[in-house]
Amino acid sequence: MIRDPGARIRSVLDRLAGDLPALGLAVSGGGDSIALMHVAAEWAQGRRVMVATVDHGLREGSAAEADEVARAARALGLSHAVLLWRRDTQVGNLMAQARDARLRLLSGWARRNDLPAVALGHTADDLAETLLMRLARGSGVDGLSAMAEWRDAFDMRWLRPMLGTGRTELRDWLTARDITWIDDPTNDNADYDRIRARQAIAALGLEVSGLARSAAHIADARDALADYAALLSADAKVDRGSLILSRGPLRDAPPEIRRRILVAACRWVTGADYPPRRATLVHALEAMLAQGRVTLDGAMISPTGGGLRVTREAAAALRTGPTPDRVWDRRWRVRGLAPGQTIAALGTEPLARLPWRDSGLLRDEAAASPGIWQDGRLIAAPLLRDHPGITLIPVRGAADFRRLVKAH
Repeated sequence: MIRDPGARIRSVLDRLAGDLPALGLAVSGGGDSIALMHVAAEWAQGRRVMVATVDHGLREGSAAEADEVARAARALGLSHAVLLWRRDTQVGNLMAQARDARLRLLSGWARRNDLPAVALGHTADDLAETLLMRLARGSGVDGLSAMAEWRDAFDMRWLRPMLGTGRTELRDWLTARDITWIDDPTNDNADYDRIRARQAIAALGLEVSGLARSAAHIADARDALADYAALLSADAKVDRGSLILSRGPLRDAPPEIRRRILVAACRWVTGADYPPRRATLVHALEAMLAQGRVTLDGAMISPTGGGLRVTREAAAALRTGPTPDRVWDRRWRVRGLAPGQTIAALGTEPLARLPWRDSGLLRDEAAASPGIWQDGRLIAAPLLRDHPGITLIPVRGAADFRRLVKAH
């Protein structure tokens, strides 16, 4: 292993982002992300590197800390943006909401600035803490696996170039260069699962590097399972925004492989950023074996002949509501939409006036298909009847399903 952490991170950046013309950096001001910013500034060599800080507004002083990061970024010749999040509900898991909001804000910022990827400051310590937290929750292979060096989510590619470097090592590197960072006071708050995991690692004298290696070994096992699942689902067929799976391989596959294939199929149909919860999926699989058709996180799984047809659930499509956007329900790209026209699910009521039986679609599948509306009146159902000037293009194809089967 390269002893100098800066050189080690630059080497990983070469591998992950060496062919990219630009890169975004998510920098909170803590030691990990400040180290990432300094290393990336040295690594850039003519590449466009931009920095963003998400201010969640959850504690006093966060705005001042974001300003401090801005000053540090400008001193390195890097542009900086502050992305503000204001929680719109007091219900639910605050940390999960903040995490998703952070990624959505960063993704939007990166796309507006033509940045093809955003680098995050996760370290080997984050691997170790995550493993301990998920062991406590009874997670499966996917949850226990090491964070991947890259992944696609929220319409962006995320890079983690520091997973082979420890938090203490990075702080020593910063101190040697007289570089300061911000210590977040919540890092001592044992109300948070991650902080309790961090304290447990210290109290038990566990080696971060050993825990990180275990997570990496589990990731190898996860990848092998994903390869097997991809092999068994290689004959999946795409049909007008739905997916057809062969029933034989699924019936004979081990439960974990069956779970992986159906998770990928549901995510392919719905465009969801996260898979259904394991317990939810297990119940759905049991119901499917007992009664046939089931719904799962906005998707419907229906036995048809020798296969399974995975479609969009009509009720979920209806909840999407009307939109004038050219991409609807994260499934369809619509061309030819005129001013004043919106896209919304057909629903069941208009089907009596449409040739949905001739389309070969299931009734609920047809009800979940896009309709073009104007002034409350349905003027086109382009998946069921051709309409001049309006074209529907699926957002995802067969290659996207294969990618989701192997996603981590």
